[in-house]
Amino acid sequence: MARVLILFAHPVLEKSRVHRRLVAATPRSERVTVHDLYEEYPDFDIDVAREQRLLLDHDVIVFQHPLYWYSGPPLLKEWLDLVLEHGWAYGSEGDALHGKVVLQAISAGGHASAYCEEGYNRWTIRQYLRPFEGTARLCGMTYLPPWVVFGTHRLGASDIEAWGEAWSRTVGWLVDEGWRDLEPDPNALLVEGAEECAPWPPPGVPEGVQPERAPNIARNAPVGDVPSESREP
Repeated sequence: MARVLILFAHPVLEKSRVHRRLVAATPRSERVTVHDLYEEYPDFDIDVAREQRLLLDHDVIVFQHPLYWYSGPPLLKEWLDLVLEHGWAYGSEGDALHGKVVLQAISAGGHASAYCEEGYNRWTIRQYLRPFEGTARLCGMTYLPPWVVFGTHRLGASDIEAWGEAWSRTVGWLVDEGWRDLEPDPNALLVEGAEECAPWPPPGVPEGVQPERAPNIARNAPVGDVPSESREP
């Protein structure tokens, strides 16, 4: 079984219904570590050596965060810039992370149908996350299709509860190394515009990790009055 490190980055967690539920639903296990970056480093003074030791001690790295301006929160970017050093994480002698697995677990306020060429945001979530995928691949890691909660502005309490249950199953799947059963991802680093319009569920996500009730994420459903902002409240 794998050891999973969840690098959690949310600058205003107290305002997030979705991420509070996902954190609470994360299985408590000696094989799962939840590392809250904003709690650990409120002044952005990152302990690089400590973070590198955490990475070495785990097999799966999860970046859990809200989508902020089509990317991650600022502390997560700072973490990437400082921790993934040349000669350690990449470069001719930088192989410390080779063979590890990366998953992004994110929330987006906009409807899934807004994230495609014909939608309000013009590109898919996978395309907006290309810098993360490119970083993972440069460091010799396998990047799994992202796990996304769309339409957070319109989710009710029962919907958020269902997403929490789905996240718990997903973390369990990571611990059980379920990704080893996946076929090679045909959508990896495609040229811009080559993906279908907001595919759902994301390719490669195993059966059973998505909740039965997940409104506002149907692939071709109209956006209606669902907000399309990138930030989740």
